[in-house]
Amino acid sequence: MLTTYVDTLKALADPNRLRLFWLLTQIDQRVCVAEAMDVLGDSHYNVSRNLKTLLKANLLTASREGKWVFYTLNNDGSAFNQQILAAVREIPAERFQKEIKRCQLRLAMRKNGQCVVGPNSEEWEAALAASD
Repeated sequence: MLTTYVDTLKALADPNRLRLFWLLTQIDQRVCVAEAMDVLGDSHYNVSRNLKTLLKANLLTASREGKWVFYTLNNDGSAFNQQILAAVREIPAERFQKEIKRCQLRLAMRKNGQCVVGPNSEEWEAALAASD
């Protein structure tokens, strides 16, 4: 149905969702809302809403583990999704240097691959200060 394609393209037409999706295509790891909030410097409401829009557009999948919901790329194998992923991956990394640095820093805070630090925590602020 044409609506599916329109929803996908509309989801990526927003600069914040495109930035979030681009980051996910580069790290190829799952992220939770708390991590995305810290990386993007955005509110819970905005990050959660943007992740849900990307999920509804079939660009992401979600899985719950305890109190965390993790989002990852939808690799359903469809030609359309593969082309969207390829196109977004081609956006030059120079546009996202701050996000890349913050993402590497935030993901390094995981324990055994799990998010253990909530958003806007003292640990995050200390890690940011130490990285400058």
